[in-house]
Amino acid sequence: MTLTLDVGNSNITGGVFDGDQLILQFRQTTHKNSSSDEIGIFLRSVLRENDISPEKITQIGICSVVPPINYSLSSGILKYFGIEPLFIQAGIKNGLKLKMQNPKEIGADLIADSIGAVSLCPNKNLIIVDLGTATTIHALTKNKEYLGGSILPGLKISVQALASGTSKLPHVDIKKSEKACATATIEAIQSGIYFGTAGAIKEICRTISSEVFKSENPEDKPYIVGTGGFAKIFESYNIFDEIFPELTLIGVKKALELNS
Repeated sequence: MTLTLDVGNSNITGGVFDGDQLILQFRQTTHKNSSSDEIGIFLRSVLRENDISPEKITQIGICSVVPPINYSLSSGILKYFGIEPLFIQAGIKNGLKLKMQNPKEIGADLIADSIGAVSLCPNKNLIIVDLGTATTIHALTKNKEYLGGSILPGLKISVQALASGTSKLPHVDIKKSEKACATATIEAIQSGIYFGTAGAIKEICRTISSEVFKSENPEDKPYIVGTGGFAKIFESYNIFDEIFPELTLIGVKKALELNS
């Protein structure tokens, strides 16, 4: 079995694959100062609580955008599983042609998303939108060329910025809004965050498409893929051609296969 970890600024999402089947997903708040023992014990415990023997895990891959926790992750996994984990980064085998000026700057999450998207949507030009702590939008050609993209504040960061930067605007829950013209303050914030993010994503996708996917052949039109914790709230907004909530975990698994 394969254990995959997506370590974000807000949460650690884990997945266990039995062959190609994702049989378990779990989530834990990211604590940057976690010790190796805390991490190792947590991972073994969550597996046992879900009737999976930790001894059945034969390989572990990690996509981390939180460098301070990486040493504890590596040490804890080596101590409690006896496995050297693979960290997703630009230098590993990934099957991609990285066209950035400095490939080492590409986030592990962007690489994992790209590997996953290529495996799920082969032979397509792609725009991948990951709605996590930050919202990332990046482009891949059908020839697996990673072209770059855009990064903007995520929904949670936007809500926090409004609440901390103003005297009277409160923290609000992030949710789908039914109307842009809200009649109460909380709903107005939710509306602005929801429609503002949706509009930004649509405009960036449109502009990326016109910049790098200029062919008039309908088959070359980019396929827009959504992922990340907030992608589902935009499901009915017709931004995405398809949403893959587990895209990053799938990408980590595919990276393990490429590097085994």
